[in-house]
Amino acid sequence: MSQSVGAAASAQAFEVLGAVMAKKQLNQEAQMTNLLVESAMQSADAMQKPTPVGNLGMNIDIKV
Repeated sequence: MSQSVGAAASAQAFEVLGAVMAKKQLNQEAQMTNLLVESAMQSADAMQKPTPVGNLGMNIDIKV
Protein backbone atom coordinates (compact mmCIF):
# COMPACT_ATOMS: atom_id res chain seq x y z
CA MET A 1 0.00 0.00 0.00
CA SER A 2 2.78 2.40 0.85
CA GLN A 3 4.38 1.88 -2.55
CA SER A 4 1.20 2.82 -4.41
CA VAL A 5 0.83 5.98 -2.27
CA GLY A 6 4.46 6.85 -2.93
CA ALA A 7 4.02 6.26 -6.66
CA ALA A 8 0.92 8.44 -6.74
CA ALA A 9 2.70 11.21 -4.85
CA SER A 10 5.65 10.98 -7.21
CA ALA A 11 3.35 11.17 -10.24
CA GLN A 12 1.63 14.22 -8.80
CA ALA A 13 4.99 15.84 -8.12
CA PHE A 14 6.01 15.34 -11.75
CA GLU A 15 2.70 16.83 -12.91
CA VAL A 16 3.25 19.90 -10.74
CA LEU A 17 6.82 20.22 -11.99
CA GLY A 18 5.59 20.02 -15.57
CA ALA A 19 2.99 22.72 -14.93
CA VAL A 20 5.56 25.01 -13.32
CA MET A 21 7.95 24.55 -16.23
CA ALA A 22 5.16 25.23 -18.75
CA LYS A 23 4.22 28.43 -16.91
CA LYS A 24 7.84 29.60 -16.92
CA GLN A 25 8.08 28.93 -20.65
CA LEU A 26 4.89 30.89 -21.34
CA ASN A 27 6.18 33.82 -19.29
CA GLN A 28 9.46 33.77 -21.18
CA GLU A 29 7.66 33.68 -24.53
CA ALA A 30 5.48 36.61 -23.44
CA GLN A 31 8.57 38.64 -22.51
CA MET A 32 10.16 37.87 -25.87
CA THR A 33 6.97 38.88 -27.68
CA ASN A 34 6.84 42.17 -25.78
CA LEU A 35 10.47 42.91 -26.69
CA LEU A 36 9.76 42.14 -30.33
CA VAL A 37 6.73 44.45 -30.41
CA GLU A 38 8.65 47.25 -28.65
CA SER A 39 11.55 47.02 -31.10
CA ALA A 40 9.13 47.04 -34.05
CA MET A 41 7.45 50.15 -32.67
CA GLN A 42 10.81 51.89 -32.22
CA SER A 43 11.91 51.17 -35.78
CA ALA A 44 8.53 52.35 -37.11
CA ASP A 45 8.92 55.61 -35.19
CA ALA A 46 12.45 56.07 -36.53
CA MET A 47 11.26 55.62 -40.11
CA GLN A 48 8.63 58.36 -39.92
CA LYS A 49 9.85 61.73 -41.16
CA PRO A 50 8.98 64.74 -39.06
CA THR A 51 6.48 67.10 -40.64
CA PRO A 52 7.50 70.74 -40.96
CA VAL A 53 5.89 73.18 -38.57
CA GLY A 54 4.53 76.29 -40.25
CA ASN A 55 6.34 77.57 -43.31
CA LEU A 56 9.66 78.47 -41.70
CA GLY A 57 12.45 77.64 -44.13
CA MET A 58 10.09 76.65 -46.92
CA ASN A 59 10.75 79.77 -49.06
CA ILE A 60 14.29 80.63 -50.04
CA ASP A 61 14.92 83.97 -51.74
CA ILE A 62 17.97 83.98 -53.97
CA LYS A 63 19.08 87.25 -55.56
CA VAL A 64 21.80 87.25 -58.21
